[in-house]
Amino acid sequence: MSTTRRIHIRSSADPALAQGMRDIRDDLKLPSAFPPEVEAAASAAAANPRWPELDRSEIALVTIDPAGAMDLDQAMHVERTDGGYRVHYAIADVAAFVSAGDPIDLEAHRRGETLYGAESKIPLHPKVLSEDAASLLPDQLRPALLWTIELDHTGEGIAVDVRRAKVRSRARLDYDGVQRQIDAGAADPMWAVLREIGELRRQREVSRGGVSLPLPEQEVSVEDGQWKLAFRGRLAVEDWNEQISLLTGMAAAYLMVRAKVGILRTLPPPDPHAIARLRITARALAIDWPDALDYPGFIRSLDPSSDVHVAMLTACTSVLRGAGYAAFNGTLPGQSMHSALAAQYAHATAPLRRLVDRYSGEICVALCAKQPVPAWALAALPDLPATMQTSGHRAGQYESAVLNLAEAVVLAPRVGEVFPGAIVEVARDDPRKGTVIVREPAIEASVSGSAALPLGADVRVSLVEADPVRRVTRFALGS
Repeated sequence: MSTTRRIHIRSSADPALAQGMRDIRDDLKLPSAFPPEVEAAASAAAANPRWPELDRSEIALVTIDPAGAMDLDQAMHVERTDGGYRVHYAIADVAAFVSAGDPIDLEAHRRGETLYGAESKIPLHPKVLSEDAASLLPDQLRPALLWTIELDHTGEGIAVDVRRAKVRSRARLDYDGVQRQIDAGAADPMWAVLREIGELRRQREVSRGGVSLPLPEQEVSVEDGQWKLAFRGRLAVEDWNEQISLLTGMAAAYLMVRAKVGILRTLPPPDPHAIARLRITARALAIDWPDALDYPGFIRSLDPSSDVHVAMLTACTSVLRGAGYAAFNGTLPGQSMHSALAAQYAHATAPLRRLVDRYSGEICVALCAKQPVPAWALAALPDLPATMQTSGHRAGQYESAVLNLAEAVVLAPRVGEVFPGAIVEVARDDPRKGTVIVREPAIEASVSGSAALPLGADVRVSLVEADPVRRVTRFALGS
């Protein structure tokens, strides 16, 4: 199976999937619940948060997330100013509820991040915090880390501040609903401002040489009791909102790098030999890649609705490997850049779902207040990269296992059928093996043939195995 897939699963009502989810938890030795002492500590913390003195509840913040989300890390308000734009970005203040060394903190360090797969997600924190007391739910006063970022008319950041404040979100919105309002011309004027900022920030990303791979996302849903898989395209409002999160992560990196203390999310630059191999792949797929066009520019020229271009995008993931975290205190890391963003960057906007973000936020609050970074945060820095690397690997295993299960459940009754598809990946060690994308239903699975697979070609493949118990789906290339 390819490791480039992204998963969004909307329901887990099917009994086969429910049993499979239990098997995945057992296989990966994942927790089924929080220990009683953690739940008790979380309930006590939820009832007694540490409230900041500053009250900024007058800011008309809103949250926007996938439909049904309750673990709301971020609330946003954007506006135009005389010289550009102002972004208010409130981030859930987990440290208002959790103390270093308490049962919640120790369990969070064991988990590292929330694992997503069907409705039975495995959260980083107990739900009494992550989906209630600490979540930025609407019409509730909440402790938060309030980022205020000033941008000039080009979208370039010119000032940043983050401090603890009480905030109150006005609405819990979802991407589909807001996009429909935008398309109908009925959206709040703030979304037009977000669009301006998002597009300006994307232009700046392009000018820096940043790159993103628009690979299709597989989505699983249930309609009338039947499992459905489809490829889901990203909405424009998702991209604009993502730019606000990236902006905040870059602002956090700026503060930490300037003070020489913190933790960065890093990605090494592509290996020139890997780029050279990609040019060979492009020629094999008959995709024009002019010598003068660099790798980021080539990525932006590809169309994810084309199966041939999806094959090229899948190949391009081979150069975006080696992501990690770099903690530092006094001396900057030798490799501090995130090459895909072409910038220094930190994870700082999802502390309900990712452990490292709590530390990034705490460090930045101290730096902006010109106060020493708390000793508990400094003490944790050296071990955080390994903790997050382990949890990231576990999250990848979990998401892959869940999607493999969902594919096998959907296709189990259809073994022997023939499907149209496209070869998007060929194994280097054996060109007779690779990966095929089937558009209907939306499947990305292993495929084999009696001869070398034709990368990027439209093919017909036979389903030879779909086993929910082993979570295996296999196709064979037809004539």
